[in-house]
Amino acid sequence: MLKMLDIGVDNAVAFEISGVITEADMSLVLDSAKERSDRFGQIVFFEKVDSLGGVEFSAVVQKFKYLYNVGISNIDKIAIVTDKAWMKTVVEFEDKIFTGIDMRFFLAGDEDEAIAFLNQ
Repeated sequence: MLKMLDIGVDNAVAFEISGVITEADMSLVLDSAKERSDRFGQIVFFEKVDSLGGVEFSAVVQKFKYLYNVGISNIDKIAIVTDKAWMKTVVEFEDKIFTGIDMRFFLAGDEDEAIAFLNQ
């Protein structure tokens, strides 16, 4: 399940994940990203991960279609907030791969720091 959030940052795509990410969930995120990208140019992501039970294959296909059609050059920063310590390694690895995007890991409870990072 995915729940869209309002973190008070106009160009932010913000959401909370718990459980399995469905095709409908991915549509919500990608539609929001497209709308904000069209409106603001550069966008940022705030992802709060409570639990991650997997991703439906159709959701992955949607994401790749979006990346193929829109790309990632409009993504400035990504903040991942979670209590899952193993995700820090994933975020640090992805930060090295996607050099044009500043990705940071924040522990659950540090949402204000994550939002401040996105506002910098």
